[in-house]
Amino acid sequence: MADDNTNNEEVEITPGTPEFEKMVFKLNNEVNAENLGILNYGGNELQEIQPGVYSQPAYVDDNFNLFFVITQLIEDDWLIAFSTATIENGSDITDLSEPLPTGKGLNMLGEVSPEDANNLLQYFSTLADAKRGEWRLLE
Repeated sequence: MADDNTNNEEVEITPGTPEFEKMVFKLNNEVNAENLGILNYGGNELQEIQPGVYSQPAYVDDNFNLFFVITQLIEDDWLIAFSTATIENGSDITDLSEPLPTGKGLNMLGEVSPEDANNLLQYFSTLADAKRGEWRLLE
């Protein structure tokens, strides 16, 4: 007899694995001026860098930079993705990469700074616990 819960079970995918690179964090609501502040991380504030696209630093180091990119990437879903960037003159952000799936960005950060990757995972766990978003596997 089939288990009725099979289709409803959450799949646990471990950070650091190739499978985790296909994970994205989907927000439950669109981003707007009223809820922008709840997504701030590490004392940084989200900035609208073009209409409907928000960004803020997640990790900045001399050798590796990772920025949140929040936008509608798939249909009407608002996703938190990551982008790498070049920083010139100490604070000028140039050359943001194409958005990376949330899991891929976290795995990249985990190779550079496991502690910071864990802090970011905790940030996403807090958002999920507050029902502000959830992890999804890209098909």
